[in-house]
Order: sequence, then C-alpha cells, then structure tokens
Amino acid sequence: MFRQQSHKQILDNLTSSVLLLDESLCIQYMNPAAEMLLEATLRRLKNRPIEDWLSPSEEELKVLRESFTSGHPYSKREARLVTQTGQELIVDYSVNPVPQSGLLLEIQARDRLIRIEREEEILTRHATARTLVRGLAHEIKNPLGGIRGAAQLLERELDDESLHEYTRIIIEEADRLRNLVDRLLGPHKLPNIELVNIHAILERVCSLIEVESGGQIRLVRDYDPSIPEFEGDSEQLIQATLNITRNAMEALQEAKIPEPQIVLRTRALRQITLGTERHRLVCSVEIIDNGPGIPAELLASIFYPMVTGRADGSGLGLSIAQSIINRHHGLIECNTEPGETRFQLFIPLEQNHENLR
Repeated sequence: MFRQQSHKQILDNLTSSVLLLDESLCIQYMNPAAEMLLEATLRRLKNRPIEDWLSPSEEELKVLRESFTSGHPYSKREARLVTQTGQELIVDYSVNPVPQSGLLLEIQARDRLIRIEREEEILTRHATARTLVRGLAHEIKNPLGGIRGAAQLLERELDDESLHEYTRIIIEEADRLRNLVDRLLGPHKLPNIELVNIHAILERVCSLIEVESGGQIRLVRDYDPSIPEFEGDSEQLIQATLNITRNAMEALQEAKIPEPQIVLRTRALRQITLGTERHRLVCSVEIIDNGPGIPAELLASIFYPMVTGRADGSGLGLSIAQSIINRHHGLIECNTEPGETRFQLFIPLEQNHENLR
C-alpha cells in the first residue's frame, strides 16, 4: 500500500503527461499533467476510447493493439491530439506495455515546448532592447540638455531679433528629441494599481476606434464573462490594447480591405507558462484583423523600438505595448498571414501588485 501511494505521488508530481490504457485502449488512469494537457479530468475521460482524444489513424490504432499483444514499446512523433475544448495540439508520445496493467503512454506537447522557448526568446529580446534604449537615452538626453541651455543663453546675448529664430529652432528640436527619447522609454511614472475589468478596457478601446475610423471598421466582440477583475493600471492597459488595435485599423485602411473587421476575443486560460514562470490562471486577449498581414522580414523585430512597416509610423506603439504588458508580468505574441493578423496578450490574473512598480 505504501509503495502504491508513493508511486502515485511520484506520477502526480511529474510535468510529463502519463496515461494508462486498458486492452480496449480506454483510459484507466491519468496524472494531473495529463488532465491539464487534455483539459479534462480522469472522472470525465475514464473508460473513454483513445479515438475521443488522440485522433489516431487506423494504422496508429493497429500499432497500439500490436504493442499491447506483443509487449514491444514504441514511440510516435508529431501526433495530432484534440483536447476536450477542441484545441489541437502536436505531441510526441511513447508507449510501454505494462504486464497485467495495460499500455503506459507518456506524452510531451511539442507545441507548448516550442511556445515556451519562443516566449523566453521574446522576453530576452525585449529586455535586451530596453537595456540598449535606456543606455542610449541617457547618452542622448545629457548633451541635449546642454545644447538647449546653450541656445537659451545665446538667445539672451543676441541683440539682433532676427537671429532668435535660429536659437528657437535649436530649442524646439532639442525638446522634440527629448520627447522622442521619453517615448522610447515608455511609461515612466509609477503604475496606478487598482482592480480592473478587462472588458471595460476593451470597450473603451472600441469606442475610440469607432470614432477614429468613422464607423467604417466592423468591431466584433467575443468576450468570456467568467474572467474576474485583476490588479493593474487601467490607463496603461488601455494604451497597450489601443496601440495594437489602432495599428490594425490603420493597416486595414491603408490596404483598403473591402470588409474590414477587427475581432476582440477574451478567454481565461489555465496553467500557462509565460517565459519561465507558470501561472494558474491567465487572461488572454486576442486582437485579430483581416488585413494584409505583417511582412515576414519584420515579424521577428516588430516589438523593437523604431521598427515599423508604415512610412509615417513611429515604430513605438508595439514596443510600448509590450513594455506595459511585461510590467503586468505578461507577454504579447503575434501570428500573421495574409488575411489574418493575430496579436495575443497574456496577463496573469494572480500577481503581486508590488512587483508592477
């Protein structure tokens, strides 16, 4: 009994998904990691056939039955798995026959591992860019202050009023560059932490976009009402989502899409890893447009400051949005193809507001 309890405790604490199938290829056991992967409990899936959740081919089913009969283990790469909510995952799995018990399946979700690696890369890139920008800003703002001060002193010494135009140009350009550097750095004031409702934030963004677009773009709301309020800075979150939605609006307008549309979708996601940290509950906000898409050569660098695909763009909107969501311990991802560009914001719903500062 002690050994059984010990083995179960070990399986329950594994991050790999482990399932036990009987001779009919129905689930008899699954550890918590498998429940999270399949988005269903053992009680719900017990005695359910493998076809209900792995979508195997007839050839795969034949190999599984042969493995049970012969006792030979085998592995399958890049199999298609469909969760109970209809989400499709690509997984690797290994099958090991266990005498008098059934088939033991160990499943590794490839797309989740790839996503974790991609998120770590995004966070590392953004942190590196922020460090470079801060260093550059310091080097620019110091001499700018000196130039501006010298121009003011020079203006006082000039008796010829006609020459004041040149000193004013110097002062105005120094101020413009200083403001640009401040925008590069993003929000510099301490966040105003309060309970925020993500749907109230999105409704504010929708009202602004409807005014700016003259009602020419269809806004589709697909909200999950179960998402609770969370601690954050509502003004900064409005700025982040507005920057992305406004980019989508401008892309649709410039491409003259016949039926322009932006979808704002919210969902509550469970057990999501962002970077290296796992979160029990995360708010997902998707901003999807049916525009021409982002050029492939820009996709890897769109969150860098000063990177833009538009002639009149500043290249700061997405960088600032990523900084704001990072402050909320979250992350922004982007997937694009002609006809659909999808920005997805992940914001943890359980966080220590002291760390937002």
